[in-house]
Amino acid sequence: MKGKIIFFSVCLLLATGIVSAQDKNAPKSIISTSALIKKYHDQKELQGMKKGELLELYIERIKVLVKTLPYIALATKPGVTMADLGIPNDADNRKILAEQAESTTSFLDVTVAFQRRMVPYSDTDNLVAAILFYENTLKSLHEFNDM
Repeated sequence: MKGKIIFFSVCLLLATGIVSAQDKNAPKSIISTSALIKKYHDQKELQGMKKGELLELYIERIKVLVKTLPYIALATKPGVTMADLGIPNDADNRKILAEQAESTTSFLDVTVAFQRRMVPYSDTDNLVAAILFYENTLKSLHEFNDM
């Protein structure tokens, strides 16, 4: 009886592992799916926020821009894959896309650390203006495909 329980448990574990394993060859999004802005703001709304909140919005917008701008010749919204664009989903292209994602993450880690250290010394009005500029840039990117 114990043997059957152990056998079925091992089979169930292996089946679960096979089913839940990700396909390494599945097309990946060119633009990170985390490159989204949840909400856009107006100047009055931003001026009513504390500097800490503004700093977080500023950093979020920098991240989205860094994850989007290098790819606007290919796509402007997250979720578009190489296959969607007709780019071969071969090992070389998957590797270069993975290397680019890794480099972007490394760059953002350093940039965010810098922003968290330096931006609190900025003038609040300049911070608000920068956030509005970044948001307008992001809105323009979403309209880019209509051209």
